[in-house]
Amino acid sequence: MSGETSGYVRQTLRLEGLCVLVLATLLYARAGYAWSQYIFLFLAPDLALIGYLAGRKAGAITYNLTHSYVGPILLTMAALAGAVPYAKVGIGLIWAAHIGFDRLLGFGLKYESGFDYTHLGRLGRAKTAG
Repeated sequence: MSGETSGYVRQTLRLEGLCVLVLATLLYARAGYAWSQYIFLFLAPDLALIGYLAGRKAGAITYNLTHSYVGPILLTMAALAGAVPYAKVGIGLIWAAHIGFDRLLGFGLKYESGFDYTHLGRLGRAKTAG
């Protein structure tokens, strides 16, 4: 599929995901937030998979909206600025950690052609260095 990555670029993006996962988790721990909240909310972004019940396009849109770093960055900035009373830094960190974890595992942003087609390559298909 056009637009997918391979080789060392794919591995670099997966390493980037690991770095985000570790950094967000360390910042969460350093801030002293509750681990029960971390465990409870870590998989919450995957609720967006429900969008696939409305079709591939809707599924890709809902998944990508909750699996882009834009959301957790905006939420965290709003929380730090005090601009949105219900915005919480800890939730932004959990959200970013989840996305990093997914990227580490090779789950990238989705194309409308199907769940298995991501910007990191097709799921379940081994990529060779290229």
